[in-house]
Amino acid sequence: MTDTDSGAGLRFPEGFLWGAATAAFQIEGGAELRGPSIWDTFCRTPGKVYGGHTGEVAVDHLRLWREDVRLMAGLGLGAYRFSVSWPRVLSGGIGFYDALVDELLSHGITPSPTLYHWDLPQELEAAGGWPERETAYAFAAYAERVAATLGDRVEMWTTLNEPWCSAFLGYASGIHAPGRTSPADALRAAHHLNLAHGLAAAALPSSARVGIALNPSAVRPLTGSAADLDARRRIDALATRIFTGPLLHGAYPQDLLADTAAVTDWSFLRPGDEALIHQPLGFLGVNYYTPAVVSASPGPGGPRADGHGATAHSPWPAADDIAFHQPPGERTDMDWSIDPTGLHDLLMRFAREAPGLPLLVTENGAAYAPELHDPARIDYLRGHLAAIHRALADGAPVEGYFLWSLMDNFEWSYGYSKRFGIVHVDYDTQARTPRSSAHWYARLARTGVL
Repeated sequence: MTDTDSGAGLRFPEGFLWGAATAAFQIEGGAELRGPSIWDTFCRTPGKVYGGHTGEVAVDHLRLWREDVRLMAGLGLGAYRFSVSWPRVLSGGIGFYDALVDELLSHGITPSPTLYHWDLPQELEAAGGWPERETAYAFAAYAERVAATLGDRVEMWTTLNEPWCSAFLGYASGIHAPGRTSPADALRAAHHLNLAHGLAAAALPSSARVGIALNPSAVRPLTGSAADLDARRRIDALATRIFTGPLLHGAYPQDLLADTAAVTDWSFLRPGDEALIHQPLGFLGVNYYTPAVVSASPGPGGPRADGHGATAHSPWPAADDIAFHQPPGERTDMDWSIDPTGLHDLLMRFAREAPGLPLLVTENGAAYAPELHDPARIDYLRGHLAAIHRALADGAPVEGYFLWSLMDNFEWSYGYSKRFGIVHVDYDTQARTPRSSAHWYARLARTGVL
C-alpha cells in the first residue's frame, strides 16, 4: 500500500467541515421526561432488542450534555450533528435543544440538527404510522415548531435520517421499530417519508440550508451476467432511487413502479406529491458503512449482506429472488465488510447525477471492541477519508464529514453490545474516555491533514 492509498499526508480543502454525529434515542436517556416513541415500545417487546436493553437512560446525555459539548470542543470539532426527539418536543422539552444550540455556538461548534432519526411518537404509530399520509403532515407541523425556537441560530438542517431504514426495516423486515412486516406498508411508508421531507423543507427557514441524510447502497453485481446486473438494478431502485428519484428529479423511477406493481398499485401517490418532495436542497447527506453484493437467485432467502442481520422477513419488496453476498476480506464487529471504494463511488455518482449540489458525508464509522486503543477503527476511518479525498480530487463537491459516532451508545436492535464511539462510555458510571481514534481525529480536525 502506498502512502497515497493509506491517506498519509493528504490535505483537505480549507473550510472542510469536521464533525461527529449522534441521535437522540441513542444517547439522551431521560425517557421519563418525554412521551413514548416506537423504539420505547419495541424495546419492551421480548426478543426484539439484544439483552432486553432500552434507551431509557442510554448514555445520560440529557444530564451530561454540557460535559459532552466541552468534550467536542476539546476534540476540535467544527460541527455537531444531533437529532431532535419528536416525542420530547411534543412533551414540551424543546428548551433542551434551545440550550444545547446556545452551548454549541458558544464553543464555536456549528449545530446541525436532524429532525427525525427514527423515534416516531408512539401515538402516531397507533394512528397508522408512516404508511399513513397524515404522519407526513404531522411531521411538517413538528418541523415548523422546532424551527420557531431554533431557526434564528441554526443554519444547517437535516429533515430525515436514513428513511430507507425507517420504511423497510421498520415496516417490511420488522427488525427495527415498529416491527411490522408488510411490504406494501413499507412502500407506503417510503413515499410518506419522502413527502414529509418535502413538507418540512418548505416549513423551515428559507435562509437555511436544508438537506436529507440518505443511506444509498453501493450495489455491485456478483457477476457480469445479465441476471445479476438486473438484480443490481432492482436493488438500486429500492435502496436508493426510490428516494433520489423524487428528491433530485421530481419523479419516481418507472422501473421501480413496475418492479413493485405486484405489491402495491401506488394509489397513495397523489398528483402533485412528487413536486412537493422535489424541494431545493442545500446539500445531500450520504451515510456509508459497507457495500452490497447481489445476484439473481433461483429461490427466496440466501446470504444477506445488507448490514442489518438475517431475518425471516425480507426488507426488499418484490425482490425475494435476489441473494445478498458477503464480500471477502476484513469486517467490523457488525460483520460488515470494509470497502472504502463504495463511498467514493457513491460520491461520484451524486456529483454526476446532481451537478453542483453540495455533498456531506453525514455518517461513516465502525464498531469495534470496547478497548481504548482502537487502531482498527483508525484504519477504517483513514481508508474512508482517503476515498473522500480522492472523490474531491475527482471533482465531487464534498463539503464535510460527520464521524459516526461521537461516543458509544444504544445501537438499536443490538442494544449496548456494539460500540461505534471514538469516545468510550462506561455504561455503569457514564464516564467518557476518548479512545486513540478520538485523539487521531482531533489532530485531523485541527490540521486538515490525513
